[in-house]
Amino acid sequence: MPSPKFQRRKDDRPAEITEAALAVFAENGYSATRVDDVAKRAGVSKGLLYLYFKTKEELFKAVIRSFVAPKVQELSTIVDESELSAEEFIRGPFLTMVKTLPDSPIRIMVRLMFTEGHKHPDLVEFYWENVVAHAIEMMNKLIARGVADGQFRNTAMDELPQLLVSPVIFSIFWNQVFENHAKLDTGLLIETHVDAMLHYLKVQPGTGAGE
Repeated sequence: MPSPKFQRRKDDRPAEITEAALAVFAENGYSATRVDDVAKRAGVSKGLLYLYFKTKEELFKAVIRSFVAPKVQELSTIVDESELSAEEFIRGPFLTMVKTLPDSPIRIMVRLMFTEGHKHPDLVEFYWENVVAHAIEMMNKLIARGVADGQFRNTAMDELPQLLVSPVIFSIFWNQVFENHAKLDTGLLIETHVDAMLHYLKVQPGTGAGE
């Protein structure tokens, strides 16, 4: 019978492999990454890696499930359970979470979607279904809550909730291309953008939600 220490080590291996895969994908990109590279980084044999992940695509999807999708799910759960108004939530938990994204594994995944997504449509579809679609649904809930409560006007944001997180995408692109020329304060960018979006959304004194 395996010792508890051995069992813990065995149970930790999938997480260790996905963490190694994230680092290798970040360094090499998806197409250039070899399973051998990930196994070496994780300190396991290629055969052992294949016991947990049958293909490189399966490994990439596991990275998304482990490091990206949980952030969106966590915020979606908080939205559903929170009693904060839409504006309070956006200025509080939403802004706090969004400000972490440019320096999180999401930065790596977005960059790979930019550069290699056209060659791997199945991975783009997986990322859409497991991350982007849930994020859009969550932002739609927030905006609809604000409209229902009379805080927000009916605006184009009903159709374009992506505007709330657009500075995250911009900052990832900027830092990838221009960071050596002009350092971008991503936190300030996101705060300023969210403030502008809320000013646009909010019902102004003397007007109604439809104005």
